[in-house]
Amino acid sequence: MKYSILLLALLAGCISTNKEKMAQKNVVGTFERIEKFHSEYISSRTVDIWLPNGYDKGKKYAVLYMHDGQMLFDSTTTWNGQEWSVDETLQQLIDEDQVRETIVVALWNGGETRHADYFPQKPFEALPDEMRKYLIDEAQRNEETSLFATDVRSDDYLKFIVEELKPYVDSHFSTLTNRENTFVAGSSMGGLISMYAICEYPQIFGGAACLSTHWPGTFAIENNPIPEQFATYMRNNLPDPQTHKIYFDYGTETLDAMYQELQPKIDSVMVESGYDSANWMTRKFEGHDHSERSWQSRLHIPLKFLLGS
Repeated sequence: MKYSILLLALLAGCISTNKEKMAQKNVVGTFERIEKFHSEYISSRTVDIWLPNGYDKGKKYAVLYMHDGQMLFDSTTTWNGQEWSVDETLQQLIDEDQVRETIVVALWNGGETRHADYFPQKPFEALPDEMRKYLIDEAQRNEETSLFATDVRSDDYLKFIVEELKPYVDSHFSTLTNRENTFVAGSSMGGLISMYAICEYPQIFGGAACLSTHWPGTFAIENNPIPEQFATYMRNNLPDPQTHKIYFDYGTETLDAMYQELQPKIDSVMVESGYDSANWMTRKFEGHDHSERSWQSRLHIPLKFLLGS
């Protein structure tokens, strides 16, 4: 199955790497930017921290960690002129008392390392050696994508979040540090790493939102063992449904069309693992494509599901 350069860019996370201060479009809340946040585990990257209106150090706030941070707030700086509008959407929900007061920690992706940072490492390493070699060799022959540009290193990416970034955020901002108030969210490959984060660190993350989760891992469905490997991993590693919430969704157009036959297999794993409507949601959005515009239009649903006050 072949896809346009646009769809390849959407999955690979091609972006404008403007490091200037966030453009003052209709900003809601306030932002603090940390450029080149140093890590012992992964490449340095920008982190934007969004604080809701009226942020008060005398109060404590839940924290939502979000991937692909450069795509979340300001369409004037994104590669495709789109954004998630996280600030507007979350502030409105807070003002309407539909969700708890929450800080957003937006981690910029690493550009060409995005796929390697976000691809769940343990499922990848569980693939047969010849399959791993084939995936890497095939990807590196295709100059249109940055798939497997480096070794899969999502375990290090999660260590960065849990061991370096979260302690910084908790020490510099007024946060609720417990699992019940710590969440993770992303789309496409960001959906995969959000699923992986809650499975690998169930003591840290109480909920995950996985939008347009890219279950194929690459661009093919036929003869692709990756989706089944993800299902097997989840069957063995999903956190306790009594203490965690997980959200999935998908559209029906462009790259999202691939997910319609794969998400039901994941849903069956959720049921087998004891999840029900109280702690798990999967939504299908007819006509939605694989874009920030689509994720923006439905972001309020996972936010209310995870952060409902």
